[in-house]
Amino acid sequence: MSSYTALFDASVLYPATIRDILMQLAVTDLFRAKWTADIHEEWIRSLLKDRPQFKRADLERTRTLMDTAVRDCLVAGYQQLIPSLTLPDPDDCHVLAAAIAGRCDVIVTQNLKDFPEAVLASYGINAQHPDEFLSNHLNLAPGVFCDAIRKVRARLKNPPFTAPQYLDVLTQNGLVATASELVQFSTLI
Repeated sequence: MSSYTALFDASVLYPATIRDILMQLAVTDLFRAKWTADIHEEWIRSLLKDRPQFKRADLERTRTLMDTAVRDCLVAGYQQLIPSLTLPDPDDCHVLAAAIAGRCDVIVTQNLKDFPEAVLASYGINAQHPDEFLSNHLNLAPGVFCDAIRKVRARLKNPPFTAPQYLDVLTQNGLVATASELVQFSTLI
């Protein structure tokens, strides 16, 4: 198992497309994945606000499946760090606190501006957009990565997606570099 540890912010767990890829990769041991109960609550609350047709019970089931599938994923005991942290958005201090307590190398987030490099560097942590994070892991282990993508795509049945269609979905979800690099592996995904 890799010791490289990533904390997933709510912004990457909210969109199912990105969450599904991150979760499938997390069970490969390519990296260690972490999050908190507060991060879960944040993405679930946002999703219910934006998409009221979803049911909390279904999203709680997803939460439970995530927590069960990825070993040692939940970070606890970080709350006491929150008051000592300063970020552009104080509501994000719980994320940095969890990354510190969880001994994470990276915070994977779509909100890079909320996690300034100068602040994170003092804790030995950096922030990466999910596209950069995924692209890096594709380059690190293309076979493992493509197998994970193939499994995610195979689960999509309503509607099913061809490889090119799925790459379009990734692009639409902001995973532009990842989708572009995956084109060469279309027969494997």
